[in-house]
Amino acid sequence: MTYEFQNPSMEVIRTYLEKSKTIAVVGISDRTDRSSYMVAKALQDNGYTIIPVNPKLAGTTLLGEKVYASLADIPVHIDIVDVFRRNEFLADVAREFLKTDADIFWVQQGLQSEEAEQILREAGRNDIVMNLCIKVAYALTGLAKK
Repeated sequence: MTYEFQNPSMEVIRTYLEKSKTIAVVGISDRTDRSSYMVAKALQDNGYTIIPVNPKLAGTTLLGEKVYASLADIPVHIDIVDVFRRNEFLADVAREFLKTDADIFWVQQGLQSEEAEQILREAGRNDIVMNLCIKVAYALTGLAKK
């Protein structure tokens, strides 16, 4: 049987996006043609503060923001952790997420992990979105700037 994650309703997702201000983008690329970069830029253009997370780029600046090596290094509260990492790395990102006070674990389109979900739920963290592009969700909820 294939694992299929069940996302919260669009109403809940809209609430996540409305209440959130700060989004850490894990696995962001410095290549402007990559989805992670384009999504982060779109979020920034719509008023969110983005925090780039990529150990290879740590200490540099991307989209005008300091890049951090890990979620644990970020000195401010994170509302959403938006993950652009392959499925096999999602459980590790979930474990790192649990070491922070971040609110929502969000995994981009085409990505999901039963192990990551289990890790988060066992820790009582149920605000999870997987296999959904945050930029697409933003547009679907009607929040995107016209």
